[in-house]
Amino acid sequence: MGHYVLRRVLQMIPVFLGATLLIFLMVYSLPGDPIAAMFGDKAADPATVANLRHQYYLDQPLWKQYLHYMNNIFHLDFGTSFTGRPVSEIMADAFPVTIRLALVAFFFEIVIGLPLGLIAGLKRGSVADTVVLLLTLVVISIPVFVLGYIAQTVFAINLGWVTATVQDSRDISQLILPGLVLASLSLAYVARLTRTSIGENLRADYMRTAVAKGLPRRTVIGRHLLRNSLIPVVTFLGTDLGALMGGAIVTEGIFNIAGVGNVLYKAINQKEGPTVVGIVTVLVLVYLVASLVVDLLYAVLDPRIRYA
Repeated sequence: MGHYVLRRVLQMIPVFLGATLLIFLMVYSLPGDPIAAMFGDKAADPATVANLRHQYYLDQPLWKQYLHYMNNIFHLDFGTSFTGRPVSEIMADAFPVTIRLALVAFFFEIVIGLPLGLIAGLKRGSVADTVVLLLTLVVISIPVFVLGYIAQTVFAINLGWVTATVQDSRDISQLILPGLVLASLSLAYVARLTRTSIGENLRADYMRTAVAKGLPRRTVIGRHLLRNSLIPVVTFLGTDLGALMGGAIVTEGIFNIAGVGNVLYKAINQKEGPTVVGIVTVLVLVYLVASLVVDLLYAVLDPRIRYA
């Protein structure tokens, strides 16, 4: 196991470098001068502009800028935004908010998506199966921003059960509705993926053997069916946790949540290169770590899987 983890960590290094390089090139190759954009319509003093370009290393070739950035990253320095605030401070304020929102959404995926998929998979062709398929199809068909405004109108404005916007992101109860909206698409995919996996494993030889041995139904489903059926679902859930954090831009905008998505959206509009690259770099790390954890969970779910 130790050798496998070490090998996977070493494999993550070129992936991380390649991803950060692409992100850096895409952000800093965009047309327009971010320093000039800081002054808006006002005429900027050429000496001041030159000083700022030198301060943010923008007067150097792109490859030198990237090397300078990566050198700072290895020293846990994400640079300074064009407003003069350290990017690490901006992320320290935004990431806890988005992490809480993503965990709430992740919770809904597990407690709603998995049971729906299990019911549909065990009762394929029944009314329950048809209802689950139709409901998940409807959710998948509706864009998140439309679903968000519908949920906001119905539950906040019409019913008054929740506030239309999040006033305090530390209050988990205020994150329930935006968390459900954020989880909606993934929740539907989890239910459908679980249903498909359950259906395939029900026809497997090991299931017929377990039933023939006279094992209790609970044991057959819990110990044999679920453990094997959850492998593709765990793969999806593991990578989706990073996707929830990166894909919260729309949800955070609708519910006025000051998280990573909201900060990232504003930074892109203002051409805040250091902020954009810093946030996305951390999101890449989240994806990589989640992928490693998923691989290690395979051995827990399926004893046949062993890591040398």
